[in-house]
Amino acid sequence: MPKNEHVEPPLPEIIGTATAMQDVYRLVRLAAPKQANVLLIGETGTGKEIIAKAIHKLSKRSDGPFIRVNCGALHENLLESELFGHIKGAFTGAVENKTGRFEAAHGGTIFLDEINSTSPKLQVKLLRVLQEREFERVGESRTIRVDVRFIAATNASLEDLVAEGEFREDLYYRLNVIPMILPPLRERRDDIPLLAQFFLKRYAEQHRCTVPELTPAVLDGLKTHDWPGNVRELENALERLIVLADGGPITPELLRFTRTRYVLRSARSSNNAAMGNDVPSLIRALVRAGMHAPRPEGIKLHKFLVDGLERELIEEVMRESGRTQVTAADRLGINRNTLHKKLELYKAEDSRDTTQTVSDSYPPGEKLVQVE
Repeated sequence: MPKNEHVEPPLPEIIGTATAMQDVYRLVRLAAPKQANVLLIGETGTGKEIIAKAIHKLSKRSDGPFIRVNCGALHENLLESELFGHIKGAFTGAVENKTGRFEAAHGGTIFLDEINSTSPKLQVKLLRVLQEREFERVGESRTIRVDVRFIAATNASLEDLVAEGEFREDLYYRLNVIPMILPPLRERRDDIPLLAQFFLKRYAEQHRCTVPELTPAVLDGLKTHDWPGNVRELENALERLIVLADGGPITPELLRFTRTRYVLRSARSSNNAAMGNDVPSLIRALVRAGMHAPRPEGIKLHKFLVDGLERELIEEVMRESGRTQVTAADRLGINRNTLHKKLELYKAEDSRDTTQTVSDSYPPGEKLVQVE
């Protein structure tokens, strides 16, 4: 597909003719019919999900399901259950069997949004699914095979996360077969008038009013704004203008980009004490949340909460100390040998998880089940 050839958007709801978007459209049309994994890279609000849907709809799997999972919206344990499913009794609160998103996506496409937010432990399990197309539900040894197309998205640099040890390099290379970079709105300002008209028409129909006129001064204001929230921010701004115009034209007086700051009274706890953002309040909130959160079978509260918090603290201090154990131990207020032993323990735990998950051998009696 020649670079100088104009490419139409792959879906009617995708708006824009900017050069950077032309490159995205071209890649979508080339990649969609294939089975290769796609990695969508872009800031929040640049339209990664709609591009993922376009890839699915133009693929040979278009009749199959399109399953979206926001990896950044759930705690690690909840996300694991959401992705792989679980069986009754697998952890506290698992009162019945649950089918995971991978099973639900069989024969179609799974879109893993904010893949950069996944934990190292979960990354090991994702790697196995990408490589072997198989997994086990939480609490079950029976292996399930699935046929899915992978599309992942990130709003952070995975290369930087790999360099910092926060993202597995082998998983990065598995995902980054077809990278697509979605430009921020500030780099495609010529598309703003088209997008504005599209959203005005959409929300005028939704609110049952006439499509208001955009004055040239307002269009200039829209084109000069930096749009840190990208297309999503522009969409919200246009809906707000529809409401404020109240059937009349949209004038510069209605255009406001400053963010209003609110002073809200904190919610009160049961003892009428304000819940603030101070550390003691946050610790109390963490304990309450942890006591009722799902946890692996056999894991008691102390190990689940205290050990987990201690590991997170140690790893964060190590990162801020440039991985220097002497500095980190001093900041933590513990003996250097104690710190070294804990780091070795964490390394052994991660190694054990990797061995158990990515191993080519299976436990005795395990069956291979094909999902129909």
